[in-house]
Formats: sequence, C-alpha cells, structure tokens
Amino acid sequence: MSQQSAIAQTTSTSTEPSPVLFFETANAYQRTAALRAAVDLELFTAIGEGARSPETLAPRCRASERGIRILCDYLTIIGFLTKEDGRYSLTPDSAFFLDKRSPAYVGGALKFLSSRDLTSGFDDLTETVRQGKTQMGGAGTVDPEDPIWVEFAGSMSPLAAPSAEFVGELVTRGHSGPIRVLDIAAGHGLYGIAVARRNPQARIVALDWPNVLNVAEANAKAAGVGDRYELLPGDAFKVEFGERFDVVLVTNLLHHFNVPTCELLIRKVRNCLKPSGRAITVEFVPNNDRISPPIPASFSLMMLGTTPAGDAYTFEQYDGIFRRAGFQRSEILQITRSPQQAIISYA
Repeated sequence: MSQQSAIAQTTSTSTEPSPVLFFETANAYQRTAALRAAVDLELFTAIGEGARSPETLAPRCRASERGIRILCDYLTIIGFLTKEDGRYSLTPDSAFFLDKRSPAYVGGALKFLSSRDLTSGFDDLTETVRQGKTQMGGAGTVDPEDPIWVEFAGSMSPLAAPSAEFVGELVTRGHSGPIRVLDIAAGHGLYGIAVARRNPQARIVALDWPNVLNVAEANAKAAGVGDRYELLPGDAFKVEFGERFDVVLVTNLLHHFNVPTCELLIRKVRNCLKPSGRAITVEFVPNNDRISPPIPASFSLMMLGTTPAGDAYTFEQYDGIFRRAGFQRSEILQITRSPQQAIISYA
C-alpha cells in the first residue's frame, strides 16, 4: 500500500476527531479556480488529444511545465484526472463533459456559474444569514431585466440540454397533433425547442425579458423551428399569457421566490391552460429532511445568497402550491443525467 493510500484509508476509517473537513472546506475556492483554469487552458481537450505529460501539455496549453504539473496533480487529487507513471488521463466524466470535442461539453457554463454577478452574493454571507436575504444590490438576481440572465441563456445550454430533452420527451410522449406550449422564463429556449423538434405541429410561445429572448430566438432558428416559435417579452408576473395552452413549462424559476409569490404565478398558469392541460416544472427538489440529495438540498444556500426570499422547495411544498392554485394533482420524476427533478401538475 502506498503512503498516500494509507493516509486516505486512515482518514476515512478513523473515529478520532479530524481537521480534514475544515481544511477541505476552507480551501474549497481552489477547486473552482483550478477547474476554471483548466477550462481556460483547454487542458482536458489537450489530454484527450493525446498530450499527457507536463512536457507535451505545456506548449499545447501555452503554459509553464511547472504550472501544468501542479494543476494536473491537483485535478487528479480532486477526481478530474488520473495519473500513472507521470502521465495524465481523463476520467470518463471529464472526457464526456470537459473535452471540447465532446457534444456534451459543459465548460462554457463556468462563465455563468463562477461570474462575479453570481458569486458576489456570497461576499458577506455572515450578514446575509443575519438578515435572511441577499446583500446584493436591489433584488439580487431577480431584478427586472438583470443582464445576468443573458449570460445564463448564452452559457448554460450544455448543462440544460439533458433536462430539455427529458422534458421534450415527456411532453410529446403519447401526444401527437397540434399542441400549444407556453415556455415561461424560457432563457436559452431549449425546453420549448425540444418539444417543437419532436412534434412538427407544436407551436411554442417563449416568455422572458427581451434581451434574453434574443438568445432563445437564435437557438430556435438554429434548430429549424423558428417559424413555430413566438416571443412574448416581459415580466411573467405582469404580462398576459393568453389562454388555451396544452402545456406550460416553468423551468428553474420558482426557486427564486417565496411560496405566496409562487402561488400567484401558478394561478396564472392554471388559468391559461386547457381543462386537460399540464404544467411541467423543472427544479432542484430536496427531500423532506432538506439535507438530501446533496445538490438539490444545498441549492437553498444559492437562493439565500442571491435572492431576497427564494428557496429550494420539497415536493410536498410544490404539491401544495399547485393544489392551492387549482391543479388536481402532481407527480415528480427524476431527470436522467441531471440532479434536477420534473414535476408534472395536472389541471
């Protein structure tokens, strides 16, 4: 057994108090910085192309050998790479998500996820906790026409793609023929576009801020569904939706608001649906214990840091919101290849 393996085994099995978690958490900012540096340098792509040593990676990444060696060792420690005989290889996850040659590449999402517009919400988390709301200016990320959502629409498409395909399949499975879909907070537009691609008679109405809809419209045209893609610019709480929709998509929106505000929006959703209509919500949904699964449960902290009153709500809470808004019942499904869940609510 190597010394490193022995230390790891001792750490994982010891019942003695240990400062390991403290050190890992105090230095966690380095994980984000290392990942962003690797993406900026196209390190994962270079390794995928066959440059696997510091000597061959340095010129390919336009970086120093010392810097590349230390970065690659760190990425190996935290699980993005493997190392054998001084040579680095991609893990299956890294090859799939971080090699730019992969159709599932998500590195561009870091522009949004690590942007100062978003991370500034955690500059003074102590005061945020004291006051129970974001210390960002205005209403944080829910300010009207906040430009952060243009960045979101432009950079988060690869991460949203699996969820969008899941929802597209969910909407169209067993439902052929003409269908009208309202996509609220459309963002990049991928959810509505996924429906339109599967059903040539589907017509999509995309609602979002005008500057965000520019991104959605471009994506719809690129997908070949632009002629069935209508724009509805404005505030979802104020603009008139119209009526007689078969499906309303509410994706990654409700977590930004408190329960009464969510109910106001969902009542509008119920009123614009046909009697047989459905609302499909995509969200981070923690279990009732609010500490599992880790990613949906920890999303509450993101909402604390960036919104005045948002939260990650349990399915029980969502079911209550939709029932009080006039829906008959809701069910929840785990989205494949995603930490998020889809809630189907029936009018």
